[in-house]
Amino acid sequence: MKDDLRYTPSDCFETFPFPPNWKQNKILEQAGREYYEFRAALMVRNDEGLTKTYNRFHNPEENSPDILKLRELHAAMDRAVLEAYGWTDISTDCQFLLDYEDEDGDEDTGGRKRKKPWRYRWPDEVRDEVLARLLALNAQRAEEERIAAEAAEKAEMGASSATRKPRKAKKGNAGQVNMEELL
Repeated sequence: MKDDLRYTPSDCFETFPFPPNWKQNKILEQAGREYYEFRAALMVRNDEGLTKTYNRFHNPEENSPDILKLRELHAAMDRAVLEAYGWTDISTDCQFLLDYEDEDGDEDTGGRKRKKPWRYRWPDEVRDEVLARLLALNAQRAEEERIAAEAAEKAEMGASSATRKPRKAKKGNAGQVNMEELL
């Protein structure tokens, strides 16, 4: 059996701290739909798949109007998500940043210039702030769920003990407890 990382909805999706009422949020829906439809049309128009499209998206030298528009729609989607959380103080401005530094230099073994791993993304400080807030929100919701579960358990125990009738002690057994009667 492999021990590769794998995605499971119960570990990832079901525990993710989505914004309140995200399923009914028309602004989120519109931003996502606009991005998706534009990207799909762009891919068809250029006869490109996701990989090629996103390689262009992340390329700092790519300035075609379609890719610029895709970047704008991406920023609008980011803004809609942050606003859904109420995090209007976070900037959605992306930058071209190296995803990692290549220790072997700029040339591959064939003497050709190696492509740099650029990413068009939030600066590290912004990404770290969003992740920290999501982590805090997740912890807050987990605590709220724990408290609600404890309250429900106490209420259930209180309801079940309130519906039981007290039993009368049998004559001659004063001071003795019959365990069968307690159960």
